[in-house]
Amino acid sequence: MAMRQASLFEPSNQSALIESAGWFESILLGQLAIGLCAIAVALLGLWMLSGRLNLGQGLRTLLGVFVLLGAPAIAASFVASSDQPRIATTPTLPRDQTPARALPPASNDPYAGASLRRD
Repeated sequence: MAMRQASLFEPSNQSALIESAGWFESILLGQLAIGLCAIAVALLGLWMLSGRLNLGQGLRTLLGVFVLLGAPAIAASFVASSDQPRIATTPTLPRDQTPARALPPASNDPYAGASLRRD
């Protein structure tokens, strides 16, 4: 996601807040963030191999790196799934299949007399 570097002498069409949010996003998700995450993963691997960091903390940090770098894709999938209308369909039987036989009544319990004491 490369942003065009605007000249200082050109007026901006967007507000200052939108411009600063775009700058902040480019810092968090740009090349600097990817480089820092690669260094962090390498250090995590080194610390875990040397026994300075346990497996749970290393995996939690690694998951955080993947969530940070995958945030745009995760958000886009949430937005795409919420935009689609949900259509409820009822299941239908194939035309050549007959319905199953009726179930016996609920009072038919084969184990009802098993716990009775008969003296």
